Amino acid sequence: MFWYHSTTKHSYNSVRTNPNRLSWEDQPSTYKNYPDSYTKVKLDLDREEDSFLYHIAGLAAKKTYPSGAYYLRINPSAGALYPNELYFQARGVEGVEDGIYHYEVSSSSLTLLQGITEEEGLEPYLGYRTAMKGYLFLISSVYYRSSWKYKNRAFRYCLLDAGHLLGSIEAAALLRSHTVEMRYDIDREKLNLMFGFDEREWMVAGCAMAVPMEGDKADPIEFSLPYVEASITFEPNALIVQAYRETMQLDGCKKEAALPTFTYEREKLQETIFTRRSQRGFQGGAITKGQFHYIMDAIHQPIPSDCDEEVSVYMVLNRVLDMPLGLYKDGMYLKYGDFARQAGYLSLEQYSLSQQGAVAFFLTSKARNYQALYQKAGIIGHRLYVAALYLGIGCSGIGAYYDDEVNAFVENDEMVLYALAIGK
Repeated sequence: MFWYHSTTKHSYNSVRTNPNRLSWEDQPSTYKNYPDSYTKVKLDLDREEDSFLYHIAGLAAKKTYPSGAYYLRINPSAGALYPNELYFQARGVEGVEDGIYHYEVSSSSLTLLQGITEEEGLEPYLGYRTAMKGYLFLISSVYYRSSWKYKNRAFRYCLLDAGHLLGSIEAAALLRSHTVEMRYDIDREKLNLMFGFDEREWMVAGCAMAVPMEGDKADPIEFSLPYVEASITFEPNALIVQAYRETMQLDGCKKEAALPTFTYEREKLQETIFTRRSQRGFQGGAITKGQFHYIMDAIHQPIPSDCDEEVSVYMVLNRVLDMPLGLYKDGMYLKYGDFARQAGYLSLEQYSLSQQGAVAFFLTSKARNYQALYQKAGIIGHRLYVAALYLGIGCSGIGAYYDDEVNAFVENDEMVLYALAIGK
């Protein structure tokens, strides 16, 4: 088991003896904005390409409180801290100049960082030998946005949220009837250097919605961007830095080439993506057996990638009509019992979610490639959000749980990656 994961486990005692105390004056910004000297293009949502990009990470709602206002995005994030940034290369995309861009969330704009030529681009850094027509996405993590609140455990949240952002790309691509391929075996060292991240921001994954341009070889582009602040305030965390460094290189990856098949109606899916919200509590309503199987089919579809790691999905069924209560694994019935209250306790005693929900989920893995397996858990979580909300069922991601006690409950010794709950 990876040492970082073991070091950052929660227990009944740890959350009481070492509570988080937030320093509000040090709260980091959740927006990265490049200087106005860069070319910026405001998104026009009447244009198909711009609407597609907006449905990945756009601002979707505003929440106002006595302490101030903040915006929610289309992609979920633990604590609404949004530690991930979205970059992409566009090549041969109608209405978009060939180049490398940053998605500026605060203004819904695209910032052109670097032009590309027909002979060079980011392709080699994502493992492609030929020029790729379409989009090559890169996901980075600005870890202090999360570690400000979640301390040492924040690297877990950065990776889960990155997985959700990859899942958001996948969902937006469905509006175009496209599939995407996750790319984890990327040249993190070189990309971090070229993008000028200065150890405060790191590349964690790539994603392609593109097709090869036959016969057109792409050489690796070389550039050097100046450092641009992504969080305003910053405090280094040696544990997280070490964890990132030790998980940069992938080992023994297995490729997943099979494509997923989803049954979504486009307009309803678009509305689902835009109106996605995390449920803060459930009222104990049941879902149907048909709804449960629809959701299971969606989350178990293959995820095309260059490093597919096995993630087990355990489910506690509390309220699914015509299905027995109990613990399931990947659709297989393991043991009978009313485990609703236990599921609530395991989810850091968030009883209004895992106990009151119709189904509680626990994702685990014993795979080796930490960044890839954790982001896969985030993608599965995002698929769960989309499928459940598409059916009018609420969903909530739960990044905090009693690790070892979850292991004892599901009777394995794997790393516990994520908990979620769905219900009404």
